[in-house]
Amino acid sequence: MPNRLFIKLLLGFWLCSSLIIALVGLLPLLQQNHDRAPIPPHLEKMLATVALRIQENPTLLKSDFLRRWERHRDIEGKPLRLYLVNSQGQVLNTNRISRGVRSFMLMTDEEKQPISHQFKDELVFGPHQFTLEGETYFIYGRLPDIHPRPWFFFFIENKLLTLSLAIVLSGLLCALLAWHLGKALNSLKKSANALAEGDLSNRVDRATTQRNDEIGQLATAFNSMADSIEAMVNNQQRLMGDISHELRTPLTRLQLSLALARKKGQQTTETDRIAYEAEQLEKLIAELLELSRVKLSTNETKVKLGLAESLSQVLDDAEFEAEQQGKKITIEIDEDIELAQFPKSLSRAIENLLRNAIRYAQSDIHIHAAQSENQVHITIEDDGPGIDPAELDAIFKPFYRPDSARQRESGGWGLGLAITEAAISAHKGKIKAENRVPHGLRVYMSLPR
Repeated sequence: MPNRLFIKLLLGFWLCSSLIIALVGLLPLLQQNHDRAPIPPHLEKMLATVALRIQENPTLLKSDFLRRWERHRDIEGKPLRLYLVNSQGQVLNTNRISRGVRSFMLMTDEEKQPISHQFKDELVFGPHQFTLEGETYFIYGRLPDIHPRPWFFFFIENKLLTLSLAIVLSGLLCALLAWHLGKALNSLKKSANALAEGDLSNRVDRATTQRNDEIGQLATAFNSMADSIEAMVNNQQRLMGDISHELRTPLTRLQLSLALARKKGQQTTETDRIAYEAEQLEKLIAELLELSRVKLSTNETKVKLGLAESLSQVLDDAEFEAEQQGKKITIEIDEDIELAQFPKSLSRAIENLLRNAIRYAQSDIHIHAAQSENQVHITIEDDGPGIDPAELDAIFKPFYRPDSARQRESGGWGLGLAITEAAISAHKGKIKAENRVPHGLRVYMSLPR
């Protein structure tokens, strides 16, 4: 069926409004059918008896006969009141006529036959028609009576409350429809955000993809797109790893040739330069392989370990390196902090950040770890020159090196922080950097436990 989502919206709102209108419209009809009924035989017989007595003795029309009837006649212990009406609709025996009796007279004009009607606290019945001296008369009766009524008739008598409930009910029905549509759209939004943040394995849930409307088709298309993107990125990472691995073969031959040349006494400034560049190329290839390995996470299994335990060697090396440079590193990591981790990847990520902090700090470096119910938070701070705020979001990209406060004096290739970001992403965590006041850099990481 084309435009299924349109059909759902149309039918949902149309049926909702129609249901409310039907319920409100049916209440008066239900009340009318419940309250209005044929006149009971004993009441009809009673009216006929009164009419016959008047026909037999016309002088009763000018007496208080009908009032005496009320005083002396009870039906099941209930006082009876009679109303004598002429053909012009005038009540002849009293001036006090209840609103219910007047309404009942109008009803009988439409019905054209004797009926009874149950009002809130009285039962009105009639009319019985008779003729006297060429004039037509009608007799009506009224009994005080409270008849049990269905609970929903309460809404007819309280129209403002009924209107309020109708508005609330329509709101609930529309909210149910909105939730039905919004839940699927929210699932799509979460998956799209996760994919944008680098979680290539995230997919729209099965309940959404199995819907038979446009949202289900969109979810299926989104998952297909995510599969293609994940395959493309993984293939790219494997290609980079394969290329880096293959480059090692000619590089090894070059280094072997240089070693043979030196052995034969052919060492010159040019061969020393070639050896230096070959060494730099070897380090670059090692970094590329590490980046590829971390992003693919194919060589490690996630295990539950204490953070201090898995980082012990990295922290010892960082303390030694900081001490050699006359700087102080403060470590605040609780022994009780545990999380599921790739030990090698996480250690490499923290090592890169600590070396970067030690390199640029003036005197102090601080690493702090804390845990919440579902997260482990790690913060690394230094008192160095910081980074241009415009470059904070770019420092985790491969081959990016800031040109501002932290100069390109290290001779690196901009892969260290990219490896760190890849390792944190492999843990389904988040990482961000910000400048400290008055100066320095703070790198904040959050990892799921």
